[in-house]
Amino acid sequence: MIKQTFTSLAFLCFALITFNVNAQDFKDLDKSPMDAASFPTSNRVTEKVVKVIYSRPQLKGRMVESLTPHGKVWRTGANEATSITFYKDVTFGSTPVKAGTYSLFTIPGEKEWTFIINSDVDVWGAYSYNKNNDVARATGTVTEGNKSLEVFSIAFDKDGAMHLGWGTVRVSVPIK
Repeated sequence: MIKQTFTSLAFLCFALITFNVNAQDFKDLDKSPMDAASFPTSNRVTEKVVKVIYSRPQLKGRMVESLTPHGKVWRTGANEATSITFYKDVTFGSTPVKAGTYSLFTIPGEKEWTFIINSDVDVWGAYSYNKNNDVARATGTVTEGNKSLEVFSIAFDKDGAMHLGWGTVRVSVPIK
């Protein structure tokens, strides 16, 4: 009886130790980690105008054009569709947009990209993109950067324009 109790207790301790060791294991890190960009960019300014939450895909030796096919709606990042929140009414490109949270899609092109603000939120990629729910569209001209960016990035300049960069592709849209 004591031997059975000891064996059972030893087995239980072993199981708990094994469980705790496995609980400390982390799965591989996400290859497209989430990031956020906001305007004003200073962390000292708490009243933001806009915040973008997106996942950052990496080139890994591939061409930007193969990952962002021209003429097709793109989720503007990886994984879930990019989320954009306006904390006050803004003008996106030349279209007024009410404060709120939206999805941000783009349609890449060789010389210009179309930026799309869409009322559908919490959607995966651009698979369920519905043009009928577009709130605003704006066009950004493609330029070439001096430095190649391995990881897709979004940033804002001092005037509030939103800039997308990946590889040497740069494109921006004004937000006022």
